[in-house]
Amino acid sequence: MVSEIAIISGKGGTGKTTVAASLIALSGKTVMADCDVDAPDLHILLKPDVKQESEFSSSKIAEIDPELCIECGLCEEKCRFDAAHPPEIYPIACEGCAVCELVCPEKAISMRDRISGFLYESNTRYGPMAHAKLLAGEGNSGKLVTEVRSLGVNLAKSNNSDVVIIDGSPGVGCPVIATVTGIQLGVIVTEPTLSGIHDMNRVVQLLQRFEIPGLLIVNKYDLSRENTERIEQYAKENEVDVIAKIPFDPIMTRSMIALETMPEHAPSHEITGILRDAYRVIMDRIEK
Repeated sequence: MVSEIAIISGKGGTGKTTVAASLIALSGKTVMADCDVDAPDLHILLKPDVKQESEFSSSKIAEIDPELCIECGLCEEKCRFDAAHPPEIYPIACEGCAVCELVCPEKAISMRDRISGFLYESNTRYGPMAHAKLLAGEGNSGKLVTEVRSLGVNLAKSNNSDVVIIDGSPGVGCPVIATVTGIQLGVIVTEPTLSGIHDMNRVVQLLQRFEIPGLLIVNKYDLSRENTERIEQYAKENEVDVIAKIPFDPIMTRSMIALETMPEHAPSHEITGILRDAYRVIMDRIEK
């Protein structure tokens, strides 16, 4: 069985992807998946070599055949999204509802697949990577996340790997729900700010809703020790173990500027040691 571990956060900017990339580096060799399809950035640190690219289509778009269209205006009248203006369809406005196709007396309108993004299978210095990119303005991010996860599991099976490390989306919306459904462990990266605490609360509740065990990492914990204590108290009350408290240090930013994970950039640094201990706890939890 392949175990999926998702690194998630209630809000953006907590250091989720930085932690995920570091855990991948500490694994030495693993399969990884970037499920933040709306704004993927794990590839910036891992520099994947794309082996295969495939189109992602999950919706339809109307298309008018100008040879058949008599410009009666019926489709324009019935379109609720102001997309039909015969003999053209405005693709950005079209929601793919197919009302125009239904009412067209000349059968001049047909529905075709809309290309909403791309799915990638790649190689990195740490192993195979599944990732994707949702095009601007497109929906169905949850479906694309599901495709990324499926590819990641298949890559793990074909490479005899027992684990997929997932970099999830921030928030608790559709792509995060698609990321955590059915996983074996969620690792929440939070920060000691009021918004960090608020959104950590939401993502803990999400994991509880799906009965998924969770662990907690507090990044930049020393920026507010008072708020860190609040986080630890909340974690205790909700039976979520705090497995790491990472101090604020500009070296984290310098590692990103160098396009390196923390274990690569500063293998002997205190933060790398903290992340290494956290990785061991995560793997121990999965094995149990």
